[in-house]
Amino acid sequence: MRLDKFLKVSRIIKRRTVANDACDTEHVSVNGKRAKASYDVKVGDIVEITFGARTLKVRVLDVREHIAKADVSSLYEVLPN
Repeated sequence: MRLDKFLKVSRIIKRRTVANDACDTEHVSVNGKRAKASYDVKVGDIVEITFGARTLKVRVLDVREHIAKADVSSLYEVLPN
């Protein structure tokens, strides 16, 4: 699954266009490298997103096209910075 779509499906970022813009402006990195929106997310990847001064670091646990809002937390694990 594309990185921008994963960020939207997992509800880390609300809209796919915003996720795409975040990737284009180099606010998102995967496994320590800047990633484009088209990056293919895999289980075990470490995704780091910068929101202004705040940074969110997550490990991908599962990749699904559709998921209920209540089950979103099963897609990723938040890691300490």
